[in-house]
Amino acid sequence: MSGTTGAVEGLLRELAPQVLGVLVRRHGGAFDACEDAVQEALLAAATQWPEGGVPANPRGWLVTVADRRLVDRVRSDSARRRREEALALATPQSALLAPAADAPDPAADDSLALLFLCCHPALSVPSRIALTLRAVGGLTTAQIAAAFLVPEATMAQRISRAKQTLRSVGGGLSPGGGESLPEGGAGRLGEVRHVLYLVFNEGYTASGGEELTAPRLSEEAIRLTRLLRRLTPGDAETAGLLALMLLTDARRPARTGSHGAVVPLDEQDRGRWDRELLHEGLELIASVLPRGQAGPYQVQAAIAAVHGEAATARETDWPQVLALYDLLLRLDPNPVVALNRAVAVAMVHGPEAGLALVAELAGDRRLARHHRLLAVRAHLLDRLGTDPAAAARAYREAAARTASAPERRHLASRARRLEGASSTG
Repeated sequence: MSGTTGAVEGLLRELAPQVLGVLVRRHGGAFDACEDAVQEALLAAATQWPEGGVPANPRGWLVTVADRRLVDRVRSDSARRRREEALALATPQSALLAPAADAPDPAADDSLALLFLCCHPALSVPSRIALTLRAVGGLTTAQIAAAFLVPEATMAQRISRAKQTLRSVGGGLSPGGGESLPEGGAGRLGEVRHVLYLVFNEGYTASGGEELTAPRLSEEAIRLTRLLRRLTPGDAETAGLLALMLLTDARRPARTGSHGAVVPLDEQDRGRWDRELLHEGLELIASVLPRGQAGPYQVQAAIAAVHGEAATARETDWPQVLALYDLLLRLDPNPVVALNRAVAVAMVHGPEAGLALVAELAGDRRLARHHRLLAVRAHLLDRLGTDPAAAARAYREAAARTASAPERRHLASRARRLEGASSTG
C-alpha cells in the first residue's frame, strides 16, 4: 500500500499546478480561493485513490472536484451574492462555453504561466518563492519551511499573505499560456529560477519522510527548466541551472544502496551514474561558461562538473572545487555555501582547517541547529580520527535533527561504527 500511496502522491504533485492553472484561468483573480479548492481536491484524491484506484482521467477528476469545492465556498460565504457576481464577471465568456471540466485536455498546461503569476511584482521575493513551491511545486508548508530554514508557522503566514496580496491586486494568468513567456516575465526570471532550484533540491534530497528522493519532483523541475530555457535561449544562468540539475540528477541511481541506504558521493559506484544526463550537463555548462561573467548557477554547475569528470573520488580536483566555492561565496554569500566550502577546505588543507570554519558557522542562527552543520562536523571529526567518541556524538545529534528517515539511519549507522570501534579498542 505504501508503494501505491507514493505513486499517487507523485501523480498529485505533477497534476497540482495544471489543475490550479485551469481554475485560475477560468475564474480570473480568485487565486486564493482556487488554490484552497485545489488543496481540498488533492486531499480528497490522496484519501480515496490509494484504496479505490486512480480514475481514468485523474486531471479531469481533480478539476471537477476542485471546481465544485470552489463553488461551494462561494455559496457558503457570508457575502455570497457579491462574491458570486465578482466570480461571474471574472469568468471569460469563452470559459462559460468551454467543454465540461472533466473533459480530457492533455495539451493544456499552464504550469509555466502559473510560475510567473506566483512571481507577481506585488509579492515580496520570499513570498513569490514560497507560493510557487506550494502552488506549482506541490510541496507542503512544512517542506517549504525546511527549505528556507524557518519555522513552519512563519511559512504558513507568508503563504497566506501572498495569496491575499494576489487577490487584492487581481492577479491572473496571462493570455495564451503554454510555451509563451508571459508579459513582464523577463524581469521575474531570477525568482522563477530560484523556485525551480528549490523544487529540484526537494526532489533530489527530500526534507522529510521515508524516501531519500522524490524523483517526480526533480523531473518536473527539470521539465520546467528546459521549457524556461527554450523561452530564454540567451540566458546563461537558466542554462547553468539546467546543467546543474542534469549533472546532479545523473548521480541519483548511485545515491542509495540495498534497502534504500544512503551512499555518500565519495563512496558511490560511478558506473551507476546516468551517462546520458551527465554528458548533456557537461556539454551544456561547457557551452555557457565562456560567454562572460558567470552567475551562481553556472558556478554550481561547474562544481558538479568537476565531480562528474572524476573517474573516482580520489581523482577529484579538490583545489579547483575550492576555487569555485570561493567564487560562489562571493556571488552568493549564504551559510549553506559556506558550509559546503568548509568541506572543500578540509579536502585541500585537512580536517582541522574545515572544522575551524564549521565552528564559525555554528554562530549563524540560520544554520546553528540544522542537521547539515552537525553532519559535516561529525564527518570532519571522523576524518580527523583523534576523538571517535566526539564524532559519534555529533553523528547522533545530527541524526536526531533530520526529518529524513534515510539520512537519520545513515547518520546513526556512522555513529554505531565509531562506537563499536571505540568499545573494541
